Amino acid sequence: MSSNVREIRCSPETLFRVLGDGWLYPVWVVGASRMRQVEAEWPQPGSRLHHSFGSWPALIDDTTVCLEWDPPHRMVLQARGWPIGEAKVTIEVKPRGEGSVVRILERADEGPGTLVPQFVMDPMLHARNNETLRRLAFLAEGHADRQRSSAPTSE
Repeated sequence: MSSNVREIRCSPETLFRVLGDGWLYPVWVVGASRMRQVEAEWPQPGSRLHHSFGSWPALIDDTTVCLEWDPPHRMVLQARGWPIGEAKVTIEVKPRGEGSVVRILERADEGPGTLVPQFVMDPMLHARNNETLRRLAFLAEGHADRQRSSAPTSE
């Protein structure tokens, strides 16, 4: 199982506002290239994101299912990317000072990805999820900056 950790300069609540906006999924998830549909119930457990991954003209349409939604602490996804397979992705968030510590845990769950030895798979997942956390930080910190700049000031 691959594990990545990053400190992000925003509250867990702000981070979960980004995670809860399904239309932002391809902005922070490396490999996802476009959204086709976000079910109205997203991010409640059992709801789906309908996305594509890859690059045009080799786009593959698939889905991601929310298995667990416990803001501002934890989100668990079943990400599909056939023909490669499926992965279980857990995002854990803890407050630290005025920011957050975010951990992404990912493991191949079904399909050909489960046949690849962990010592081969983990470095690839680690590199991808490092960039995923970097993108997620840009979005969440940007939201936090906008909130601070638009907050009313007391005089």
